[in-house]
Amino acid sequence: MTDYKVYKAKGKERTKRLLTGFLISSALAVLFYKSVVAVLLFSPFAWIYLKYSEKGLMKKRKWEFNQQFKQGIMALSAALNAGYSIENAFLEATKDLSLMYEEDADIMQEFSWITKQIAMNKTVEECLAELAGRTGIEDVENFSEIFQTAKRTGGDIIKIIQQTGKNIGERIEIQREMETVIAQKKMEANIMSIVPLGIILYMWVASPG
Repeated sequence: MTDYKVYKAKGKERTKRLLTGFLISSALAVLFYKSVVAVLLFSPFAWIYLKYSEKGLMKKRKWEFNQQFKQGIMALSAALNAGYSIENAFLEATKDLSLMYEEDADIMQEFSWITKQIAMNKTVEECLAELAGRTGIEDVENFSEIFQTAKRTGGDIIKIIQQTGKNIGERIEIQREMETVIAQKKMEANIMSIVPLGIILYMWVASPG
């Protein structure tokens, strides 16, 4: 199954990002040094750009899965309220999620995998613990730990799942607001970074001497 803590670009995506990195490095080399040698010396930046992009894509995938996981918990809660056992609730939740997500969506893959593991007599606690380990997402890890504790102590699973889903939803909203503010600041910083390059380009064109 997928390890969400690692992202490796493949095929066309990998080629595209390497090419983008090379074009950026080449543009900077020409802008500052006007030299083919500089272009070659700057070319390793393409690999650095690829790795930086992969890190960003990994973060994005984890963020999207966290939102999908919240919907998965809500679907699971609805199935439990309908009277299904926790084992059968995952199957019903998967059916409900299929109305919102494509079959290749991460949450669909994970809930289908959990359903299959349960059919092979693996406990829900083990499946959730493995999922938490692969995702490295705090909300998934917390849910796994809370669920295990509730099973051991005989707690109200339905109420716990509902409350956990609510908590995750609130955390996502807060994080979304923070991401919006951070994105604005990053845009401002990027603009400030581009301005000096624009000045150099203007001088290069207007006064090459």
